[in-house]
Amino acid sequence: MLEAFKMKAFDYQRELMNEGKDVSLENMKAKWYGLTLEKVQRLMDVFKEHNEQMKALIGQEFSPLTFERYETSYRHTQEFMRWKYKIDDIDIKKLNYEFISNYEFWLKSVRKCDHNTTVKYLSNFKKIVHICMKHGWLDKDPFVGFKMTKREVERPFLVEEELTRIFDENFKMPRLRQVRDIFIFCCYTGLAYADVKKLTREEITTGIDGKKWIWTSRQKTETTTRVPLMARALEILERYKDDPQCVNQGRLLPVLSNQKMNNYLNEIADACSITKKMTFHTARHTFATTVTLSNGVPIETVSKMLGHRNLKTTQHYARILDLKVSEDMNNLRKILEAKEKASASKNESITSKND
Repeated sequence: MLEAFKMKAFDYQRELMNEGKDVSLENMKAKWYGLTLEKVQRLMDVFKEHNEQMKALIGQEFSPLTFERYETSYRHTQEFMRWKYKIDDIDIKKLNYEFISNYEFWLKSVRKCDHNTTVKYLSNFKKIVHICMKHGWLDKDPFVGFKMTKREVERPFLVEEELTRIFDENFKMPRLRQVRDIFIFCCYTGLAYADVKKLTREEITTGIDGKKWIWTSRQKTETTTRVPLMARALEILERYKDDPQCVNQGRLLPVLSNQKMNNYLNEIADACSITKKMTFHTARHTFATTVTLSNGVPIETVSKMLGHRNLKTTQHYARILDLKVSEDMNNLRKILEAKEKASASKNESITSKND
């Protein structure tokens, strides 16, 4: 009889393992007495369902880039568990601070992610954890006490002389001229790659000043962006108004893939003797710094044109403007010198009267 019980226990153990459930005392008792086992919620199942729902909402609530970022995060999470625990999935209830800490270590050491990229992946993972908590599958947040603060990084931008050099350069290859024009357009409008790529003719309107404006919404934040068009931006739009690709697709500019744009920008930088690491996003930083803030445009106005949700995001650009700091301090120096002269003149006048 004992041998029969032993074989029965081994059978139940095998069933639990085949079903992907924990071989725990509670699960063994439930099998033995024929009770219904509590469904084990698996992390990667929840992650997969989240990504499938996100994919179905691309174009409505999410961008393709956001979906791809979560797909990458899904793969990273599974690769980490295989590396650390030799498993493909895990019971949600087993998530804890140690799991998160080990995941961070793996991203930095094995995947060679920098600090801010690591924080981004962990933020994606945190969203999945919070979904589990909202469903009641996880009692305690494993991220409690875990710091996820991004570090301040230098945002490269072009100074006025570099911007002019690119604008004036006579590129012989049409593809470089095309990429240069779109890049310059974004330097004077502050549009990100995704926003200029989807820009249509209908989004060019007449503003309250009677001049041409861009009136669109940012794909990333879904905030409304209104930007008056400067002379150089208008010149570029005029150049491509009859471009076949633009006419057929109803777009304003013939934007290539992000990868190609960045590759060609490297060639443009080399041709113009610019040593800074340039990506297409450099145009947005240039608009915020060299084109607007450096020329006295208030930070509140710049924030509105960039489509930022709060002023704190825009302040990152203002901090790196040493030129602006120099100008402001020179103005302060002049004010103080004027006060000192006035005070000295007043003292001389009093002295003369006493004499």
